[in-house]
Amino acid sequence: MTAVPVPAGYFDCLIVGAGHAGAQAAITLRQTGSEGSIGLLGGEHVLPYERPALSKEYLAGKKRFDQLLLRPAEFWPGQSVTLLLGRQAVAVDAETRTVGCADGTTIDYGDLIWCAGGTPRALSCPGHDLSGVHTIRDKADCDRLIRALPDSRRIVVIGGGHIGLEAAAVLGGLGKEIVLVEALDRVLARVAAEPVSRFYEAEHRAQGVRLLLGRGVTELLGRGGAVRGARLTDGTVLPADQVVVGIGIEPATGPLRRAGAEEAPGGAGVLVDDLCRTSLPSVYCAGDSAVMRDGPGIRIESRQNATEQAATAAKAISGRPEPLRLLPWFWSHQYDLRLQTVGLSLGHDRTVLRGNPDSRRFSLVYLRDGAVVALDCVNQPRDYLQGRGLVAAGARVAPELLADERLPLKEIAPPVQSPQHEGTP
Repeated sequence: MTAVPVPAGYFDCLIVGAGHAGAQAAITLRQTGSEGSIGLLGGEHVLPYERPALSKEYLAGKKRFDQLLLRPAEFWPGQSVTLLLGRQAVAVDAETRTVGCADGTTIDYGDLIWCAGGTPRALSCPGHDLSGVHTIRDKADCDRLIRALPDSRRIVVIGGGHIGLEAAAVLGGLGKEIVLVEALDRVLARVAAEPVSRFYEAEHRAQGVRLLLGRGVTELLGRGGAVRGARLTDGTVLPADQVVVGIGIEPATGPLRRAGAEEAPGGAGVLVDDLCRTSLPSVYCAGDSAVMRDGPGIRIESRQNATEQAATAAKAISGRPEPLRLLPWFWSHQYDLRLQTVGLSLGHDRTVLRGNPDSRRFSLVYLRDGAVVALDCVNQPRDYLQGRGLVAAGARVAPELLADERLPLKEIAPPVQSPQHEGTP
């Protein structure tokens, strides 16, 4: 494909954020016939890569970084996509259609797709800025932690969500002594029901992870500028050579907010319609910064959501609009356990268990007003694939049928399109 000549500093479509959403937006623009100039701006100095693998295969040393690249280096110039790496967007002017960068440069655009994602939520307690306090959001974060591991034995993980649990599993597998601290009374409390939480707690304890639930962190203790421990709300002091913080993210929406984009209540993210358009003209938003105006009212932090929203925005820009009809799915690897989730369990009023957790193969079905809204499937890929039809249709199925693991869900589920493979943007 031959690049279209453009003035310096101008792109027909500028994409801010070079993660899964940004990469997918550029790819879809070309796939749908867009011949305009495309700029892909990212704050990191590396090619777009598979971010979820950082807390799994990359941290564990099972994959090299080049194996995480979404596309090989030659792909981007071959598609006439200009990579603007190592540059941070700090301002948007929707009237003049410009993006200002931290290095003082300004880029003009015809359309803007904001895929900047989010930044790790930091601890606010004393000592949060000590050396040896880590997050796992990008390659540089993970590399810093990897470099520190040879001289570290005791690691405190703060946060019992997916990132914290995945990090605990990997670091424990590397022979480290792990203590995981969660402020709520169970792990995965925000995303899963109690049977799933208790199952994962038991698995982590069996693997040697010490879990401290219902306790927060009041202070990180240091010596010589480096973290050496954590003081908890009950007064317990945990020695630590390193601390890993996984307590969620803040959406990177500041420039859009200041430009006047309409926000979701509570600053949860920028509101978008079913074509991923913001309230600003010619400005779209996709991924961890976006909240669907007619959706569940939350950000859906998953690779699938990021890529589907980005593709939706790109198709709209290309003149081939396809309103997004999202069926969310998520996944997590911990030890030899593969958790696959389809749908959102928000507001569920009943759960149905399929199988026995003691077998380490089971599913939990979530119901709201009698309709299936989500499934959590542990080492049960068949339930996950076949249960999509139940969620997509909001099917009403007798609980005793759902509980009968001998009955394949496809026999009671309407057909639904197969999900995109997890490894492709």
